[in-house]
Formats: sequence, C-alpha cells, structure tokens
Amino acid sequence: MKSENPKPVLLADYRPPDFLIDSVHLDIVLAPSKTRVTSKLTVRRNPDSEATGKVPLRLDGELLKLESIALDGRALKPSSYRVDDTSLTILAPPKEPFTLEIVTLVNPKGNTALQGIYLSRGVYCSQCEAQGFRRITYFLDRPDVLAEYTVRLEADIETAPILLANGNPVERGTLSGGERHYAIWHDPHPKPSYLFAIVGGSLSPVASTFTTQSGREVDLRIYVERGKESRAHWAMESLKRAMRWDEVKFGREYDLDVFNIVAVSDFNMGAMENKGLNIFNDRLILASPQTATDSNYESIESVVAHEYFHNWTGNRITCRDWFQLCLKEGLTVYRDQEFSADLRSATVQRISDVRQLKALQFPEDQGPLAHPVRPESYVEINNFYTPTVYEKGAEVVRMIHTIVGPEKFRAGMDLYFERHDGQAVTIEDFIACFADVSGADFTQFHRWYSQSGTPELVCDLSYDRRKKSAELTVHQVLKPSPGKAKKQPYFIPISMALLGENGQEMDLEVEGGIKIRDGVMAVSERTTSFKFKGVSSRPVPSLLRGFSAPVTVTMSISDQDLAFLMHHDSDLFNRWQSSNAYATRSIIGLLDAKRPNAMVAAKSSKLADALRYALRDSELDDSYKAELLKLPSVADVAREKASRVDHAGIFDAHRLFSRTVGEKLADDLESLYANASRDKKFSPDAKNAGRRALRNAALTLLTARGASEDFARVEAHYRKASNMTDACHALFLIAGVDAPGRLDILEDFFERWKDDHLVIDMWFAAQAQSPRPSVLDEVKALCRHPLFKITTPNKVRALIGTYALGNPLQFNRADGAGYDFLADKVLEIDQLNPQVAARMLGAFRSYRALEPGRKGLARAALKRVAAAPISRDCHEIVSRMLED
Repeated sequence: MKSENPKPVLLADYRPPDFLIDSVHLDIVLAPSKTRVTSKLTVRRNPDSEATGKVPLRLDGELLKLESIALDGRALKPSSYRVDDTSLTILAPPKEPFTLEIVTLVNPKGNTALQGIYLSRGVYCSQCEAQGFRRITYFLDRPDVLAEYTVRLEADIETAPILLANGNPVERGTLSGGERHYAIWHDPHPKPSYLFAIVGGSLSPVASTFTTQSGREVDLRIYVERGKESRAHWAMESLKRAMRWDEVKFGREYDLDVFNIVAVSDFNMGAMENKGLNIFNDRLILASPQTATDSNYESIESVVAHEYFHNWTGNRITCRDWFQLCLKEGLTVYRDQEFSADLRSATVQRISDVRQLKALQFPEDQGPLAHPVRPESYVEINNFYTPTVYEKGAEVVRMIHTIVGPEKFRAGMDLYFERHDGQAVTIEDFIACFADVSGADFTQFHRWYSQSGTPELVCDLSYDRRKKSAELTVHQVLKPSPGKAKKQPYFIPISMALLGENGQEMDLEVEGGIKIRDGVMAVSERTTSFKFKGVSSRPVPSLLRGFSAPVTVTMSISDQDLAFLMHHDSDLFNRWQSSNAYATRSIIGLLDAKRPNAMVAAKSSKLADALRYALRDSELDDSYKAELLKLPSVADVAREKASRVDHAGIFDAHRLFSRTVGEKLADDLESLYANASRDKKFSPDAKNAGRRALRNAALTLLTARGASEDFARVEAHYRKASNMTDACHALFLIAGVDAPGRLDILEDFFERWKDDHLVIDMWFAAQAQSPRPSVLDEVKALCRHPLFKITTPNKVRALIGTYALGNPLQFNRADGAGYDFLADKVLEIDQLNPQVAARMLGAFRSYRALEPGRKGLARAALKRVAAAPISRDCHEIVSRMLED
C-alpha cells in the first residue's frame, strides 16, 4: 500500500488533454457487490493539444474489473490496449472521432473509502470529487474534460425504489417480471466527471417548488431516510432562501427543471455540489428542535446555500485543473458567508468567519503544511481540501471586493459569468474580469495566490501634539514557510480609523501610501507610512476593521487603549477583536507571573468592566453580546504564544482568568441567566438563536467559577431543556468537570438518543473534549462501544477527531500518550479510508511550536506512521510534517 516516493503533480506541468469526450452514455445496473457499468464515450482528438503523431489514449481507472471494450462497435483485441492498476490505454486510437464502449464491474459494498459508488445504510450513492469517477469506469478523469451525460440506472425495485442522477428526468419504467426498474436522466450542461452523481435506495422525499425570477417553476426535492421527513424542512427553506438570494445578489438563476438533494449517513465531506443532484452528509440536512442545536441549524443553512451557489461558481464555470480549486471553493465560501451575513447578524457572521480562519487556517500557514491558496504541487489532491484553499481563498475574494468596491465587484462577477460560462478556467481568468471592469492593476495582488504564510503587519503610530499630526508606519514581515524562503510584499487593503477622546472617528487628511477610499488604505511596500493632519488629540488606532485582510497585526498598544476600544470602537468587529486580544494578552501574561492571583485581579477588572458595559447596551444584539462573553480558547491562546507551547500551563492560566472574570461579572450574569426566558416555542431564527446563545454564554462563565451551585445550575439547565441547543450545551459543560451529576446526565442523554445516529455523535464528542485527566482511557473505551464504527466518518470525527483536534490539553499530554493513540488510529483508519486518516493527521499540524519534550514525542509518533505501509494520502501529509 505504501509508495516510498510518490511522484508529485506540478502546476507547471499542466498540458491540455490530448483527447476530449463530448458525450457520455452510462448504463449502471446496481447490485451490492457486482454493479455493472457500461459506458459509451464519444471521443475526439483535442485541436488544442500539444501532442503530435500517434498519441495513445490513456484513461484513468482504479479498482475496476474490466469485462469488455469495443471501439466503434468492434471488440478490441488484447494487443490493442493495455491495462494496469491505474489506467486503460488504447494504443492506436483513430484520428477521426470515435465511440468507445467499456464494461466494468465495481463493488459498492466493499468500498470503505467512500469514493466512486458505495453503499451507505443500504443506499447506493457516489462521490467523485476529486478523482472518484475513475473508480466507476475508465475515463479522462480531469476537470478540463467537459461532456454531456445521459445516465440509465437499473436496480431492484424493492431495495432501490428511488433512482436519481444529474440533470432532468427523461424516462422511467418497470422491467419484465416487475422486480426491477430503471430511470433515465439527462444533463444538458457539459460537466467534468467529478460532478457526476447517482443515488439508488429506499428514500422518502420532501417536496416543494421554486419559481425563478424569469417565471420558471423548479421541482425541489430532498430525499431522506423514511421517518425523518419532518427534519428536512429547515434545509428546504434554506435552499429556497439561497435560490432567491443568488438571483438578487448575483443575478444567477437556476438552470434545470429539478433540483435534488439526498442525505446519506456515510460521507467523507460535508456535502457535494454535483450538478442538480447534491449529496449531503445527513448531519447537514436533518434538524428538529429536539435533535439539532442552533449551530446545526446555522450550518445547514450555510452549507445548503454553499452547495447551491456552486451551480454557477464551480459547475457552470469549473476549474481547468485541481490547482485552481480555490477558484470554486474560496469563491463559493465567500458567497455563502455573504448569504449568512445578510440573513443573520453581519458582525457576528464576520466574527464567526474570522474565528474559523484563525483556528484552522492560521496554524496551517504557520506550520509544515503551509501552502499557497493555489498550490504549486501535490501528491494526493484530496489533501488540498484545506482551510487555506477554502477560508483563506474566501478572504482573498473579499479583498478584491474591498479594493474595487461593491459596484465594480458585481460588474466583475457579471463579466466572469458571461465570459466563461461552460468553461474550465484559471485564477488568471477570474482576476482579469475585475481588472477589466475597474482598470485596477492586480499584478501584485496575484501574490496572495502564489505565496504561503500569514503576513504580519508591524505597526507604529506616532503623534505630534504641537503639529497636530500623526504618522502610522506599517512594516510587512514575511516569514519563511515551506517552499517559500523569500517572499515579495503583498498588496494589502487596511480598513482603519483614528479615534479621538470621545471615541468618535477623526475626519483626517491623509498623505502617503495608497488610498482606496475613505477609511480604506493599502500597503504595497515592505514599509509604508501614512501621515495624518488635523489630529486634535492623541489618537487611538482602530486597525484592520472588519478584518479587511488575512494578516496579523503587531502593535504596542496599552491595556488602557485596548479598554478604550472595547468601550468605544464603532466598528463592532474591532470592538470584539480588542476584547479578545486583551483576554489573550492577559492569559499569556499569567503564564510567567510571579504573583498570578494579584495580576489576574487587575487584568480581569478591565475586561469585566467592558463586558458589563456591553451587556447593558440595549442597542447590541444578543448574539453579539454572546460573542463578547466567549473568552479565547486554550487553542487560541496557544496559537498566539506560537513557540514552546505548554498546553497544561495555558489551561491553568485560562481557568484562573475565566474563573476570575466569572466572579467579577457574577451579578450581571446571574441576572441575565435568570431573566432570559426559556423557549415556549422553539424557532431557529437569528433573534431567538441569539437569545439562547447569550444565556448559554452566561452559563459557561458562571460555571467557570467551579462552585457546587454552578454545577447544580448546569444540571438544572439540562433537566429543564426544551431543545437540543440547551441540552447539548449543558451536556458539554458537565462532561468536562467532575460534578456529582455528570455520569447521570451522560447516561440519561445516551438512553434518550441511542437510536439516533446523529444525536449520539454529540454524546461521543462531549466526552472526547473533556479536559479531565482520565479522558484518554475513556475515549479508548468508547472506541469499543457498540455504537462507534470506525468505518463511519462522522463517528471518527465525533470521537477521535474531537479528542485530537478539539482537546488540546489532553491530546498534548506530557507523556505523549495522546500522540501514540492518534498514530495507532490513523494507521487503522488508513486501511479503510485514507482520506479520513490523512485529515486526522492534521492534529499534528502545530507540533513544531510545542515545548521540546512534547515536540519530540509528537515527532516520534509521526515517524512511526511514516515507517508503516500507508496510503499516498497519509504519506504526503506525514512526509511534509517531518521535513526539516
């Protein structure tokens, strides 16, 4: 299984395909272990190919049993083709267009990797992104080969009464005997093979319709397991909101007669945007007040929108090659973030987006897995579905919006859709549209796509009281990262303001740098200075407002000025950022304090005062207040410390600081908690979700005090909960402490929800995130639990993933047992599902920042994985982590 030195694929080596496939006719006869796939391909030579002479036709294929092959209706002799583990090669294909007919057998039941066609709880489904189609039939499995597909599905009518494929339904019928049936689907829009999809199974539809802006009626259906129809209504409403929003915001109308979504239990990712037939992990479709939290509802709304938005940004216009992955994913993440911001609190959405970016992408940028938004090479493309491609890719698009402004951004998007509809394109094609409509030069901006790492802006603000002027100097610090020892300066838009004594923004004359518009400047040199005139009093800077670029800012700013910003900054994102930065600074300061108790008393007072001030402000949303009450996590603090990280020390300092803030705010928090009404009737809308979030945030800070009455409050919160949001919040709080009611609540939750495979994942995760010293033994025991299945990605993520990626204290144990446990599990999972195994290795991404003892133990665990027979997926990740 192990490949010692797998050859990387290079962006620089891209060449157009030698052949094109114009149409695909598939006849798929579904059976558990012997599904027969007959493909009929219309093939021609590519006039844009650089190949000359008698070039052979090489088709990709993996884990296929070839039954027959014919060219223009004639069976090919074995001497006319060659088959190996990864391909089928036609040695001398005709010069003129020809038809190739291939029959293969695949084994859905044995497909634990969940790529190609597989079975999920009795339902046949497919996953072809990135390179799964080659596990269905031999094909030019690359995104720049676009073809029109017609698909005939046949199956047993009892086990698979529903038969779905991409596009529009053409014909259905029952075969002689009445035990089998078929369905024919046609997709009129040429697409790459990674967007192909089929589903066959016993599913129940939730149906609705949507009328487009031009008056066409689209049939909408979401297919779920029987008995769970009521839990798909929120997803359906989310879909219709997304369809309308995309028409209004981007002028994009849906282009088929039907839109289908299928929810399956076993899925490597969250969802897949296959043309007209989205396949979803069922955790991102099914929701009810009793089974889903507010966070689940928000995720469903966001991901349903994300996959729908792909219809244009990813499907109608797709990627020329996999190096352009951010072109569809980063752009579509940006679009779904804007959708959520419009439907909910824009500020809270921005905070959520930045939390995710800093928690997932910044560590990737700072570690051995750093890579550009557009990578230059890969061994296994599945390893590049990363936060850098998705989240940082979205931030790069957001900067384009900031640079050109909303009107020119919309014009650029309109031009992109008009110019490239039906094409497979590149980042250069995308950027050119904005350059053309705005006249802006994006040459330097392209570095955001080609350079890895997070830029650091070291800022200094000087003030001359006599001249009533100020000068801001910004230095770009570009640290080396893998493959990028030296970097060129970026073009970075900075939204900023200088605040006066009363907290008002100063109206200033600015000299130097690049002015994009009022309040938005840009730095493009390694050192850039901005001079401000008419500064009547010492200013307090509010920099990077709204997080206008994915950078870090280093500036000598006093606790007093941070407190000022916490009270007065009119940019609510920066007001939250100041609060978060102050808390992080305070916790780090406690690590080496000789008198931590005295220090924490002083530090926590300023934060408590700012939080109390915000809690009493009736103009602030509850959801925003809840974000202010969420102190930075242990992982957040560890990321900011950056070197010689000791999670145990950070945990102790974090606990001391949290407890002290909870004590100082006790009266306000207890009053807030007591007076916040419980749900009479649950609604997942933003206002009600915000109210629950604030109440639960208050409960968390009160519980940090650790008193018996606080644990009793959590237990009562669980017992009285009328929805999963409150019940689950209490479950996670109680699971993390040695409270008297802990075991009773865990047992009660299990007994109530043991028959629901989605809800029970919360039970696994609650225990895995506990900071209690015995948690590793408990996680190992849970791995043997009857409801845990190592072949099910959701279960692996809930238990093993939560422990390794969401429990920094206990994963980073001083004895290295957490590292050894994960290494063992990665090796076990890799034999079944390499894609999931490789993602689990992401828990080691920041190991080089650990203190020397833990760093050595983590490296030893990685070396043990590297020495074993492992997949290409894991080999690439672990090799990059171990590179010196």
